Amino acid sequence: MTDTIFALASAPGRAGVAVLRVSGPRAAAILGSLAGGLPEPRRAALRALRGADGGVIDRGLVLWFPGPASFTGEDCAEFHVHGGPAVIAAMADALSVAGARPAEAGEFTRRAFEHGKLDLTEAEGLADLVDAETEGQRAQALAQLDGALKSLYEGWREELIAILAAVEGEIDFPDEADVPEALSHTAAAPLESLIAALEDHLADDRRGERVREGFVIALIGPPNAGKSSLLNALARREAAIVTEIPGTTRDIVEVRQVRAGFPVILADTAGLREAADIVEAEGVRRALARAQDADLRLGVLDVSRETSHERAALLARLRPGDALVLNKTDLAAPPQIDVPEGVRVIALSVKAAEGLDALEAFLDETVLDRLGRREAPALSRARHRRAVEEALAALERAREQLGRHPELAGADLHLAVRALESLTGRIDVEDVLDRVFSQFCIGK
Repeated sequence: MTDTIFALASAPGRAGVAVLRVSGPRAAAILGSLAGGLPEPRRAALRALRGADGGVIDRGLVLWFPGPASFTGEDCAEFHVHGGPAVIAAMADALSVAGARPAEAGEFTRRAFEHGKLDLTEAEGLADLVDAETEGQRAQALAQLDGALKSLYEGWREELIAILAAVEGEIDFPDEADVPEALSHTAAAPLESLIAALEDHLADDRRGERVREGFVIALIGPPNAGKSSLLNALARREAAIVTEIPGTTRDIVEVRQVRAGFPVILADTAGLREAADIVEAEGVRRALARAQDADLRLGVLDVSRETSHERAALLARLRPGDALVLNKTDLAAPPQIDVPEGVRVIALSVKAAEGLDALEAFLDETVLDRLGRREAPALSRARHRRAVEEALAALERAREQLGRHPELAGADLHLAVRALESLTGRIDVEDVLDRVFSQFCIGK
């Protein structure tokens, strides 16, 4: 029999109100024993809550959610009590004595999944909604919780099953008069369309994952160009050490902030030059690696002392969509520079606080353009991307075999179906479920 579980559903620590949730077959008995009887379903009732010794622990609101019309699909109860640590501890003791055990991370949501209340992508959307810190994260998580990815993946699965039926019809009934000759050929067009849909879904520049994890902006350039000062100006605090000594920044200094409603990570890096020692050499290596992997690069030059060598080395690192920042315009006029196509040039002086508005507008515009498109649900996790890539690879193999060996094409189509079913949790892959739900907070 399934255990009855409980957990603190509100944030830990002292608060005005704390919420404890209970789910499982003993939820009714436990609620009745602590509250002196069951309230009307889904209506809050004020009750004196008593422990096993009959003493009053607290007076609070209780709610009763008989299954299957509950979050988990099981009988559930909630206790809304005063949020002092002593009250919470006494309630936890009383619930344990009454026959419930503390829930593990994600156990409530896992039970909702197992009872068909949520699919796996919706459960992940719920976890992301709990963790959301920005408007962009909230909107993406809520869309996923509402079934945006589920609808997309289930639609692909239905299309794939129809293709598979056509292929297997030729395999199973090759000589039947009512089966058209080379029936698998009728699957070619829908198969091409499905492959194109998966390719388009994957070619999203990892938008959904960036919304969850943060859009990385790397500041790169020669020593003393003003990268650390620029980081501090954008962060509006002294996040990085600034000195006149070249090579002050050795390791990567990161600052998290919100731009255009999305999470952004600003990364200050070591100055790009021939390293003077092994420590600086490692800093330069990390700077180059961070620049390579970043979503956006800001190449910073000191216009009062930049050299053609520094300029050429920096421009070689920039890509379309990046920006070349000409700093220290209070000391010298910005030169005319031929930049690679698609690279923006922004002149400013961090010290004089001139031109920063233009840079910030560029950053907000870029982040919004890269992350703000919502015409289709985005892949939000590496797990999703791997599964779609597996499905796409199987479909491409099936396309190659379709006209020659339909039985091999059918086998690959079955693999593609399995990959899509792993996305929503239709197939019971225990290690995947354990990994997903272990990332939830206690009480969810």
